[in-house]
Amino acid sequence: MEPDTPDLLAPVGGGGALIGYARVSTTGQNLDRQLAALEAAGCERIFSDKKSGKNTEREELWKALDYLRPNDTLIVPSLDRLGRSIQDLIAIVAGLRKRGIGFRSLHEALDTTTPGGRLVFHVFAALAEFIRELIVQGTHEGIAAARARGQRLGRPPAMTEEQILHARSMLANPQASISSIAKLLGVSRTTIYKYVPELRAGHRPGVESQQAASLREFGSPAR
Repeated sequence: MEPDTPDLLAPVGGGGALIGYARVSTTGQNLDRQLAALEAAGCERIFSDKKSGKNTEREELWKALDYLRPNDTLIVPSLDRLGRSIQDLIAIVAGLRKRGIGFRSLHEALDTTTPGGRLVFHVFAALAEFIRELIVQGTHEGIAAARARGQRLGRPPAMTEEQILHARSMLANPQASISSIAKLLGVSRTTIYKYVPELRAGHRPGVESQQAASLREFGSPAR
């Protein structure tokens, strides 16, 4: 009877093709040393990128992953050539395992086609989960501490109370345009409308009171 859970230390891959992947961060760097190491390891086909590990558009890596078949083995010169982070690295290798594909890193001498290599990656996975939990816990504790101090959380407002008062005082002048006031305060027209809501109804603060004063001084207009 097959066990409910697979043997996590069971070798994965091996016996198929050896496929290499190399990467340098900039176009000015040279791939020759990595390519030579992969060729010496017996790779029959090598994919390579000249992009930062932080760049998610690693076209050749995705081509390599698509090219691999069950029992093949992906070989890289070192772990940092494959993943942008330990979480990214573990996710890629876990995906290979699910497809029955092995993984080897030449510099670190890791090989998931052996029980020892599998064990190392399970330690990596446990560390990644531990780090994630620490970050989440630290974030929650930081938010709780900030709230206890009465700090405002979230994004700061686009306009301060002083700016709003300044905008209202300038809007009282009928010759001042909303665009010019927004430019002066370094905000958009949309922001002015948001923080001076009466403008949505077509009213400018102070303008109506000035018009009423003029009517009182000069009398009502002739009908």
